[in-house]
Amino acid sequence: MSTPNRRILVTGAAGEIGHGLVSALSSDPDVKLIAIDLRDPGEAVREHLDDLHLGDICDRGFVENVVTMHEVTEIVHLAALLSTRAEHVPEKAHEVNVDGTFNLLRIAAEQALSFDRVVKFTVPSSIAVYGLSPQEKALGGKVGLDECLRPVTMYGANKLYCEALGRYYGRHYRSLTHDGPPPVDFRCLRLPGVLAAETKPTGGTSDFVPEMIHAAASGTPYECFVSEVTCIPWMTMPECVESTLQLLQADAVPQCVYNVASFSASAGEVEAALRTHFPDLQVTYEPHPGRQAMVNTWPDDVDVTAAIHDWGYEPRWNLESALSEYIVPAVRRHYAAH
Repeated sequence: MSTPNRRILVTGAAGEIGHGLVSALSSDPDVKLIAIDLRDPGEAVREHLDDLHLGDICDRGFVENVVTMHEVTEIVHLAALLSTRAEHVPEKAHEVNVDGTFNLLRIAAEQALSFDRVVKFTVPSSIAVYGLSPQEKALGGKVGLDECLRPVTMYGANKLYCEALGRYYGRHYRSLTHDGPPPVDFRCLRLPGVLAAETKPTGGTSDFVPEMIHAAASGTPYECFVSEVTCIPWMTMPECVESTLQLLQADAVPQCVYNVASFSASAGEVEAALRTHFPDLQVTYEPHPGRQAMVNTWPDDVDVTAAIHDWGYEPRWNLESALSEYIVPAVRRHYAAH
């Protein structure tokens, strides 16, 4: 049997994006799939892996050993502490989100130079990198990639710095002393709120809509932690996985960071759309001052023109079609099975 040409390391494989991405990547016979996580991701993920290593991405020796052992050619770095959790333990969040990413980028560069080949490095970022003022927020419209980058959260600050770190390794590595192309091909998706029907939300700042969806399906009253008019961009988990794969598999792309999103909707608009499927849905609004303040700095919508032009990104659903074609059938199956 021939050795797969693509040896892909996925960190954070136990997370929501990791489940779908590992399943999709495993269908390619030219891929050997290796995962790193702090905990066992469970049989549903494990069955798709060629190898699993349990450990901490902040442990440089551990990560270096895994990357070297498997002669990794691509890294998909999903492991992170998300926005709400990061505000409770900001120092730990910096350690995981920044130091862990730096470890991987540094090791990827060393691996590339040792084997004389570029290592592809793909990572999700977030709309938390934005920090709109009330005046900017009031203007509305689509926010561009390079506008309003003033994050107010530790998670947003971490992600914005990691975008810059990746841009350095992918475009400007040792520019005064290194001959040849940069050792890392860095690619980053700046994600909106992501809607997953099969897994329950875990307390993220954008989870007010996923929590509402699961409350509707389970027949539970829901107290929303942001106001009815709070609006941000969204995409579904299948679209998130598809766009990650699409960027990962694209030929050379002209820039490092891309916005993606499918539609924008407020909490109230989602409630109204959900009520056509779940007429007994009960929602009240009790904004949490801290979480509301965080979301208020995020854009209502983002400009995805570059992703469409450079590698063919194409949103699949709007709010109504996302609910009817994916979210409602999938969440009903989930609760019927559980």
